[in-house]
Amino acid sequence: MKNSELIELGKAELEAKVITLEKELFKLKFQHSIRQIENTAKITLFKKDIARVNTAINMKLKNL
Repeated sequence: MKNSELIELGKAELEAKVITLEKELFKLKFQHSIRQIENTAKITLFKKDIARVNTAINMKLKNL
């Protein structure tokens, strides 16, 4: 997910995106704890995506 894509989205869409990413991250962490996940790098990628979306939300709030 690129920053240019995130800037185009509205605040409500970004907040919905954060919720979806956090749910997926929870599922990945659970799978990792019971050893069902093969690619553990996905956890890091989801964390970074959540941080990007939160940054985009904060940028939108500061610009208003």
